[in-house]
Formats: sequence, C-alpha cells, structure tokens
Amino acid sequence: MDQNNSQPNNPLHGIKLATILDKLHAHYGWDGLAERVNINCFKSNPTIKSSLKFLRRTPWAREKVERLYLKTKFRD
Repeated sequence: MDQNNSQPNNPLHGIKLATILDKLHAHYGWDGLAERVNINCFKSNPTIKSSLKFLRRTPWAREKVERLYLKTKFRD
C-alpha cells in the first residue's frame, strides 16, 4: 500500500501531534487552550511535554485538540 495514499481524506494525515500543540499554544496560549478544551493538562502547570504525554494516552482529549486545530484559522 502506498503510504501517501493510505489516508487521503484525513486532513491531519502527516501532521504530528507536537506540531498541532505547538501551533495551538502559540495561537491561544495555555489559558486560551484551557478555555477551548477543558482538560487539566492545559490548566495545571502546563508544558508541551506533559500535554503531549497526556494527549497521546487519552484519545478523547486528543480528538478535541485535533478538532480545535482544524477549526482554527492560522496565518502561516
């Protein structure tokens, strides 16, 4: 199977979770993220490292973060 075509309809295909979190944090900051996605890893002593660890272990939280990423209009 061709790796490039394995998920042609997935808009997040090829985007790392770390990249998603970095962009969202730069755009909203921790307080803004905590307002939009109500999870403790954004509220209580947040860091990129601890948030990534939590999101990788918690599918429902990762899904919320990915949805926010898709809704956010970034000016790159």
